[in-house]
Amino acid sequence: MRGTRLRVVDVLQLLSSGADNTEILRDYPDLALEDILACLEYAARQTDHTQF
Repeated sequence: MRGTRLRVVDVLQLLSSGADNTEILRDYPDLALEDILACLEYAARQTDHTQF
């Protein structure tokens, strides 16, 4: 995220606590919708492990 101080985990916690994209973008105007989507994509990739 372009120089913001908000970590991926912070965005994910906001989403998991019920905040929607509009609320997050209102509270953190330096973020863009693409940043939130990138956080979700990152989390999805981190949990996409092959089962043995």
